[in-house]
Amino acid sequence: MNQAELIWHNGQLKPWVQATVHVSAHALHYGSSVFEGERVYATPKGPAFFRLAEHTARLFESARMYEIDIGYSEDEINTACLEVVAANRMKSAYVRPIAFRGAGGLGVVPNEGSPVDVSIMALNWGAYLGEAIEHGADVCVSSWNRPAPNTTPSWAKAGGNYLSSQLIGFEAKRGGYHEGIALGTNGLLSEGAGENLFLVRKGRLITPTTSAGILAGITRDTVMTLARDLGYKVEERDLPREALYTSDEVFLTGTAAEITPVRSVDRKPVGTGKPGPMTRALQKAFFGLFDGSTADTRNWLSYVPSDFNARYGQMYVRSEAVA
Repeated sequence: MNQAELIWHNGQLKPWVQATVHVSAHALHYGSSVFEGERVYATPKGPAFFRLAEHTARLFESARMYEIDIGYSEDEINTACLEVVAANRMKSAYVRPIAFRGAGGLGVVPNEGSPVDVSIMALNWGAYLGEAIEHGADVCVSSWNRPAPNTTPSWAKAGGNYLSSQLIGFEAKRGGYHEGIALGTNGLLSEGAGENLFLVRKGRLITPTTSAGILAGITRDTVMTLARDLGYKVEERDLPREALYTSDEVFLTGTAAEITPVRSVDRKPVGTGKPGPMTRALQKAFFGLFDGSTADTRNWLSYVPSDFNARYGQMYVRSEAVA
């Protein structure tokens, strides 16, 4: 892991190795954590978070579903995210805020008043699926389904949800694929192990609905918005598995994956077997937000202030090791 020097942990900036938790932490035993993944891009105006406020809002929505009291306001978490990037002097980063139940008993239902820890780490992390972002990913349809509705909430970005993703991902890797695609319990398309799914058919951009057992992705929403800006028709609807084999283009989206083309599904080429024109146009519009070639008309970028400490006045207590 390409770790940074400092982590924000329970209100303090600490050296990476000191941000630890006890082995009895509830989250370790029962997956009781909620988290976010956020990208910071190097822009002509300096490092900038992409849609920071929306990510933080979703963190709090996920926490409400699992009755996790984060203990800080959304503004405080936003500020802490900015601070950890500034403190580590990073120009670009992947940032991971996480709130989890700490050491407070081993009952499945946590005791009232059990502690909740909150941490924010930043690291250097390139393209999630490597060179596939340029040349296209080879994916398979997994034998593992996404959980049925009314089992675990798919809209929550919760640690326990990603056990399903691990099974899908392990199966794909063993088969020599970059990634796996899951179906819902109804046999219809859902999403990738860690990404949302898009198909292009006859000039239309199509994606499964948010009721298909998917995480309602922020990059997913971004892509649909940019597609409409470019004049493309966008549809959210149920899709059968065979749509993957008959589409002109397929791509995956997510904060880590960004916009990654798919060149084959189950060894069958998608379209020409190369990233298609709509995928490329959306990649250009998306990455243009960070080099300035696409105007940020919706204020999606939150810049990390170069004078952060002067501007925010040491809002958080720092550990002696950092002082």
